Amino acid sequence: MNTAMRAVLSVVMLIGFYVLGLLQLAAAGFLLYEIWTHIHGAGAVKLSWIVIAAFGAVAVGLWKAMRVKPDEPEGLIITPQQAPDLWRLVADMAREAGTRAPDEIRLVAEVNAAVSEDSKLLGLIAGTRRLYLGVPLLQTFTVDQLRSVIAHELGHYSGSHTRLAGITYRGRLALRETLSRVGKFNVAGWVFKGYGRLFLLVSNGVARRQELEADEVSVRVAGAAAATSAMREIPVVSAAWGFYFNNYISYGWERGVAPDDVFGGFRHLFAARPDELARLRDEEPDTETSRWDTHPAIGERIAAMNAMPPVNHPVDDRPADVLLPHSDQAWLALQREVVDFGDREVLPWAQFTAAATTRVVQNRADRVFRSAARLAAVPEAGLAEVLDLVAAGRLGELAAEFFPQATRKEAAAKFAGIMDDLITLAALRSGVAYWKHSWSEPVSLVDRGGAALDYAEIAKLAVNAETLDDARVRLKQAGIEVEAAKVVEAKATANGAGVIGAISNVKVDEQEHDLILLSRGFLFVPAPKGGDKGEERIGRLLSANDPAELARIYRFVPFEEVASTKIVKAVPINAELTLHDGSTVKVQERWGSDVIGESRDTLEGVLNRINERNEG
Repeated sequence: MNTAMRAVLSVVMLIGFYVLGLLQLAAAGFLLYEIWTHIHGAGAVKLSWIVIAAFGAVAVGLWKAMRVKPDEPEGLIITPQQAPDLWRLVADMAREAGTRAPDEIRLVAEVNAAVSEDSKLLGLIAGTRRLYLGVPLLQTFTVDQLRSVIAHELGHYSGSHTRLAGITYRGRLALRETLSRVGKFNVAGWVFKGYGRLFLLVSNGVARRQELEADEVSVRVAGAAAATSAMREIPVVSAAWGFYFNNYISYGWERGVAPDDVFGGFRHLFAARPDELARLRDEEPDTETSRWDTHPAIGERIAAMNAMPPVNHPVDDRPADVLLPHSDQAWLALQREVVDFGDREVLPWAQFTAAATTRVVQNRADRVFRSAARLAAVPEAGLAEVLDLVAAGRLGELAAEFFPQATRKEAAAKFAGIMDDLITLAALRSGVAYWKHSWSEPVSLVDRGGAALDYAEIAKLAVNAETLDDARVRLKQAGIEVEAAKVVEAKATANGAGVIGAISNVKVDEQEHDLILLSRGFLFVPAPKGGDKGEERIGRLLSANDPAELARIYRFVPFEEVASTKIVKAVPINAELTLHDGSTVKVQERWGSDVIGESRDTLEGVLNRINERNEG
């Protein structure tokens, strides 16, 4: 069966999906008629509710699926006036591919290129064509590599793949919307789930075949060398892009600061790490794929490209962004289009790195300062109070909270690493230490002249009461004011916390709640009494809200505020939390609770670790 016929089949199956839904609704109507014809009273009401519950989810899902609309096109439009060479290249390649050129070219913030077409009447009438080019590709590819990617996307046009893409997209939305409302015990939904799996198998098979067809166009128009080179480079760029956001942007973004050139920085990082990128290029691409994948494995695609008849093309190894004049301005324009900074402080890169790293250190220090304040029985603490605990011989009590597997003496020695952090914070706040930004290596601590700083030796002296005075002298000689390092967040928050588990409809101090387990504490959200669909309710809540914001609205109990725990019963779990202030929190899971994934095991593990920490 050729690709066109498979595509038509997937559309027919989509139509069948709606027909199946209508047939099930008709069956529901017939069952309700039969129930009220032959049964009366409470029995008829109960049976009717069972039928409505089983088929109602299908009806709601179908209704929403029919009303769903594809998202508006994303990205920054690049006009022919802004990039005449790029438009000329695309137009020439479209002629070689035997297809109509796109009507729009848009920049997007993805390691990808794509095409779309707003066709009508099941693809019989052509519509607006759009070519999407990812900024990372323009920043890292050669012109030849970009040509091959564009040729591949134009191959989707010449193969008429985009004519039915909108319908297939709606089909996937319809399936997801409907099946998300069908519970695992809903017999009426089993048929839909089976049909949905079959639809995905067919549509994914079509997608994989279309990718191979588009690859053929890429080789014919741009040449096998460029096509295979681009195919090998995409995973490298993708890995670098992920590293860039995880290690250069996310840690500051989560703490309220952002760089003023989000996309422009990637080019600097890519140029500064040739050895690491070379190692990635040496890795062999995957050759295996799953029938559930929409794309063939990269190794399979490269092998197919190399097997095609060779086509000679002149080499153009210029940087791809020569096709986009004033590219730096384009990255900033895309940033204005797609990045929402919110209330974050936007800073130049060097200042952003310094501010973000300082906030990371402050965040870690605050955790220590809060425990020190509790131990010293003072409202707030800083490095000065921590050093007072050392002088009083009580550092082991504080350190045991952070090294629960060690004895107090061992924990005090291990605390030197944490003390180094606290001294670094004091040096930063005293104005004698600074963070040095680098694209080729991690951020480093330097003095005003740029020389590297290291406070590890002072930290080792500062964790021992016998050498504490020596540490104080060396701190003073270094110009470090101990009082400069003090707590900022005196009360623990859920900022930067992730969700690690959830259980619906648990009793918290005899009141109905949903328990959301965060990486930093327990979040208790009031829930309807005896409410069902708890997993769906929690899912909606988390998809629409940041956990940190929920922790500000609802009751949040940080792990660090829990002095001890007691598991009264394992299944369903019944536990008691005793807080440092002497109050208690009782958490009781019910038999009707929805336990999401392995959340019960996760909760039990957290409770045990808290006890281990506090018994250390």
